[in-house]
Amino acid sequence: MNKYLIASCLLFGSMATHAQTPLYNGTIPNATNASNIEEIKIHAEFDSLAYKVSVPTISAYIPPKHLANGTAVVIFPGGGYHTLLLKREGSDIAKAFNKLGVAAFVVKYRLPDDRSNVDKSIAPLQDAQQAIKVVRERASEWHIDPKKVGVIGFSAGGHLAATVGTHFDKDYIPNASKTSLRPDYMILVYPVISFDDSIGHSGSRQNLIGKELPKDKIALLSNENHISKNTPPTFLIHSGTDVVVPVANSVVFYNNMIKNGASAEMHLYAKGEHGFLTYPSFDEWFSRCVNWLKTEKLIQ
Repeated sequence: MNKYLIASCLLFGSMATHAQTPLYNGTIPNATNASNIEEIKIHAEFDSLAYKVSVPTISAYIPPKHLANGTAVVIFPGGGYHTLLLKREGSDIAKAFNKLGVAAFVVKYRLPDDRSNVDKSIAPLQDAQQAIKVVRERASEWHIDPKKVGVIGFSAGGHLAATVGTHFDKDYIPNASKTSLRPDYMILVYPVISFDDSIGHSGSRQNLIGKELPKDKIALLSNENHISKNTPPTFLIHSGTDVVVPVANSVVFYNNMIKNGASAEMHLYAKGEHGFLTYPSFDEWFSRCVNWLKTEKLIQ
């Protein structure tokens, strides 16, 4: 074999693989017959932004075999349930997890829209449950331990991660195989948790459940109200000076985790804006996550 071809094989054999596929095989539950009008906008200095997502996908980032440790993470980018930050809170995060030997899956979940969903308030949750189902059911193919499948979410994506982690007792999708839809762990980064007037993020709330703000939907999707001792171990990270999503969201979730006998760790920064655009640095806050993953024996 040509020495340059050998070098290429060694190079690509050491790299993570990446593939994007539809999240559902066939019918998308709760979807109307509306046409797909999704838009992707590239912002050179900021991100790759997805709008009007009605056909969800899952992108698999699989680490090379010599690094893989069997742990997996499903990633939910943020964007206020209005857009999705697919790079900074998606593919960049997946690649960072791959370096740890963790298989990562970026979910481009449906954005709530009465045009394309029968009940827009549950469409993202359905996609989150489906993503966990897909990862568990294809665990052997991807060399994943099905008992080490967690989630990470940012901002509104943190709300989605917390929702799938507190509402796993009900299947919002067809699940004839009875695959567990409970994440094994959660990482919530500057998350929206509550839709309560005092601390909730009004934009995410209105985009998800509508302008009428029915009380039953607010109660259902305020995740601090649905914590039990069976809620997955959770790591929360937030800035005390976040003026977009108040730090009280993380604090109330942490307090209710401890109150209910669930395992939680939280790190709060005295400074920093929503999105951690300038502080803390990625290496700083992600290293906190890495340390927690080690304490939970999810990585070495």
